[in-house]
Amino acid sequence: MTSTKHVVGTIDELHDLASGRTGLTDFGEDDYRDGLAVLLDSYANDAALTPKGVDWFRAMLVTVLESRLYTRQSWQQHPEYAGVPIERPVFVTGLPRTGTTALHRLLCVDPAHQGLEHWLTETPQPRPPRETWPENPGYQRMRTWVEARYAGDPDFKGVHFMAPEMVEECWRVERQSMRSIAFPNTAHLPAYSQWLASQDMLPVYRLHRRVLQVIGLNDIDRRWVLKHPGHLFALDALMAVYPDALVIQTHRDPRTIIASVCSLNQKASEGNSEIYRGEVLGRDLLELWATGAKAFAEARKRYDPAQFVDVYYDDFVTDAVGTVESIYQAFGLVLDEATRAAIADSHGESKTSERRPVHRYRLGDFGLSEHEVAERFAGYLSAHPAVLR
Repeated sequence: MTSTKHVVGTIDELHDLASGRTGLTDFGEDDYRDGLAVLLDSYANDAALTPKGVDWFRAMLVTVLESRLYTRQSWQQHPEYAGVPIERPVFVTGLPRTGTTALHRLLCVDPAHQGLEHWLTETPQPRPPRETWPENPGYQRMRTWVEARYAGDPDFKGVHFMAPEMVEECWRVERQSMRSIAFPNTAHLPAYSQWLASQDMLPVYRLHRRVLQVIGLNDIDRRWVLKHPGHLFALDALMAVYPDALVIQTHRDPRTIIASVCSLNQKASEGNSEIYRGEVLGRDLLELWATGAKAFAEARKRYDPAQFVDVYYDDFVTDAVGTVESIYQAFGLVLDEATRAAIADSHGESKTSERRPVHRYRLGDFGLSEHEVAERFAGYLSAHPAVLR
């Protein structure tokens, strides 16, 4: 049980902090407050937060509430966003640490595509001209945060490289609903996880679409390319809101996946909790991602196979550009020579620059064995034997 002094804050306190920092007060509908209440209780009763963790999660939740305020301000200032079409968006999903980030970023090299730039996920607005970004307060806030993050932990750059202008995951938008696996993916939150599993995710994806519409207001003709392993848990909601979606599922040996994601999450959350490390973290993440893989496999059977493409990690590592070409071919997209060359250049840079991944991990560090993980993912391994090559 967490000490009573280790409490992230009340709902009213967090809202007051967000309003004080932005000067805005319209948080929109109250359909997120129930999730926030469950989340705060779980932080207090389950997460065993340290003082550092209290500060970390308070700052995170205030940022999420600020994003709600900026989103509603943009909707009010640009009501025409509601008429923006979103046609055949591409969603990259799959278990974490399967190459989703690298593949997503390569697909977004295509000038015909658009993704969710990191800074715009937290300050949603019609995407301004690229040359104006450095002067935009939202961009500056994100740059300051990224610089501070790496200053505090320089090695994290080799585990997951971030920059304000780079495309990031959908969970940064979905958090506005207070219904997101982003929360139990970063802390021990069994009560919140149980509550989340019973929630209808359709409103989350409706919010997601409205945010895309306002961000893409100045880029109506560009195809959206999104990415988030959390889409595994909500394919039915995703397809209800985006019925013509094109979905890429990435694959890798779960024994490697679970070891890698445990290492990443432990590093990202170091010092935030008295218990979210080692075996507790390992058990939480094994259950979370095994559940997601099973949910996606069952839901995928209900949809047109032509809307899905499978990408195997080893194939992607061996020939990233060829993998991208095969995706374009499967979905009937046009890949011209200039774009192909730009994708090849970007991939080459990612292997030699500061974006180059450097990451080491072992299952045993998290109280797990290869046999245990393989058993928990038996259905996944049976359906995708190629991951064991």
